[in-house]
Amino acid sequence: MIYHTMKTVFIHNIQTLYGIIDNRNVIKKSGSEMSELLSINNAFILIENGIIASYGMFTSNAQIPLGAEVIDAQGGLVLPTFVDSHTHIVFAKSREEEFEMRIKGKSYEEIAAAGGGILNSARKLQNMSEDELYESALKRLNEVIAFGTGAIEIKSGYGLTVDDELKMLRVVKRLKAVSPIPIKATFLGAHAIPAEYKQNRRGYIDLVINEMLPKVAAEDLADYCDVFCDQGFFTVEETDEILTAAKTYNLKAKIHGNELGYTGGVQVAVKHDALSVDHLEYTGDEEITSLLSGNTMPVGLPHCSFFLGIPYAPGRKMIDAGLPFCLASDYNPGSSPNGRMSFVVALACIQMKLTPEEAINATTINGAAAIELSSTHGSITIGKQANLIITKPIPTLAYIPYAFGVDPVAKVLINGNIFTDIQ
Repeated sequence: MIYHTMKTVFIHNIQTLYGIIDNRNVIKKSGSEMSELLSINNAFILIENGIIASYGMFTSNAQIPLGAEVIDAQGGLVLPTFVDSHTHIVFAKSREEEFEMRIKGKSYEEIAAAGGGILNSARKLQNMSEDELYESALKRLNEVIAFGTGAIEIKSGYGLTVDDELKMLRVVKRLKAVSPIPIKATFLGAHAIPAEYKQNRRGYIDLVINEMLPKVAAEDLADYCDVFCDQGFFTVEETDEILTAAKTYNLKAKIHGNELGYTGGVQVAVKHDALSVDHLEYTGDEEITSLLSGNTMPVGLPHCSFFLGIPYAPGRKMIDAGLPFCLASDYNPGSSPNGRMSFVVALACIQMKLTPEEAINATTINGAAAIELSSTHGSITIGKQANLIITKPIPTLAYIPYAFGVDPVAKVLINGNIFTDIQ
């Protein structure tokens, strides 16, 4: 849902306005284009009824429209809000006990095999009501918007039963109804094999295809279908079958792939013309060649790599090969309990060797492309939604990843309104 207000807003005293894309037909940036982040120093931006109307250099003879709400950026930077294209913010409880297990040497796979991981979250979620899930997810949504996220994707996948997957997606639908930022919903019933189907994989896949998918479609609960195609989870063949079924319900493909090994997730994503393939910690020349042959957006999730101590997706190599590259938070209770996208930017620069400009493009215009919002979000463009970050007074764009422990956000504007918590 997009909320508009019939008013004029004029922002001035902007040290630098970043993320300008004059051509509204640009939906993503690839390769060397990602280093281009157009900017204007000493800038203003004019918003009409929640939409960017104009921007430029603020001169001494600039006319502030009569009756406009005037916002002084106080010498901060102004950027488009982040677009977080991969989250799991509907969950029941935190999993810090697994965090301690990892400290003591247990691997992600060992914890999952012992009933932890996704199955742990599923047990907790199955015992929580829809209303309780909604209230906790609403708090997280407020949190990430305040950190600068202006559009978001939310997955199911912690239900793993027909009723509980539907319960999760109904929570997302309720969030969509109250949220001032756009939300895309993803059905991820194929997140893990539940314990009761451990000896009957075929039975669970049939459940996803023959019971979950039809009910998700009948209630119009999802925009996309995702599968965890990886070592110890779903095979390429199973992924192919599930995504083929999802297509009959007009659910576009997304894939969790290559987090734990070179498992073919990239190739099956390209085969299905998936909007994105996410994780990519294990991505080599074969995967890059496959991505270059299609339109699937590669998405890195550096919070997960940081938290689990696993390799980072080779974003530098993918950009140098001419690919687009996107970054998202993967906010979830087990492997990325953090939705602050400015820290995603920092990790991309520090660990993946992206430049600050590349990291901002990866979290704005390319994030929008990964969830089909490039026409309305992800850049400073006349006619797009006025979803903006005003930073605290900081010296340069590079200060955002450099001062990685500091929240750079002073104000967030959503549709031209200064954000306050959703009630």
